[in-house]
Amino acid sequence: MSASVSTAAPETCPNCGVAYELRFNSLFSGKAMSFPCDSCGHVDMDALSGVALDNYLAARVLIGREYEWPRVLAVQHR
Repeated sequence: MSASVSTAAPETCPNCGVAYELRFNSLFSGKAMSFPCDSCGHVDMDALSGVALDNYLAARVLIGREYEWPRVLAVQHR
């Protein structure tokens, strides 16, 4: 089970239809949080809603205690 918490749309490459998300998988519950990012994993925090920004910052602080190290995943949007 995963939950996407961002309201910002991922930037999609107009040529190939690929967007990226930074995914934080839970160490315990099987849930995840994901946020739109670039291919290097940089999240535009200014583009996130207030709730999504709070969740993103919390996930970063909880790496190793609640969440795994985040991974950059390509997401096809065609």
